[in-house]
Amino acid sequence: MSAIIFIIETLLKLAFVAFLLRLLLQLSRADFRNPVCQAIVRLTNPLIVPLRRILPPAGRIDTASVVAVVLIALVEVGVAVALRGFGLPPLLSWIQVAALEIARTVLWTYFYAIFVYALLSLIAPGGYSPVQSVLADLCEPVLRPFRRLIPSVAGLDLSPLWAIIAIQAILILLR
Repeated sequence: MSAIIFIIETLLKLAFVAFLLRLLLQLSRADFRNPVCQAIVRLTNPLIVPLRRILPPAGRIDTASVVAVVLIALVEVGVAVALRGFGLPPLLSWIQVAALEIARTVLWTYFYAIFVYALLSLIAPGGYSPVQSVLADLCEPVLRPFRRLIPSVAGLDLSPLWAIIAIQAILILLR
């Protein structure tokens, strides 16, 4: 039974991350002609397109993507609790746990994205790959404030290090 729970939770988490990436890439104004972005859009369109017919965008924010992320988070939390035999949680705690799950997943997404982005810049500086382009679009808005505060040392950009430290500190506070 634990293997089935693991598979269901993993599939829900992957779906949640796909919808969250779509939202984060929209907010960071990533280039959606990129093959990686196109794959994320194709994966998430079956839920987003019908929601867009109902929910118009609010300025720069795609409300359909926001609602999809919240719905998937609520389903993920509800299914995880129900599969463990506790039944459905009370509504208020369900919403709180889902909001905490969204915040943690956003922070972990940025942690890994910044880590891989910094690693790729050290391994292949100046190189191009679709993944590196998506990571740049996603990470640069987060790294820009750190670059203004922290100068590079001998040509080495330390802003990813400080961003990762800040993300870890926020994750510790969210426990």
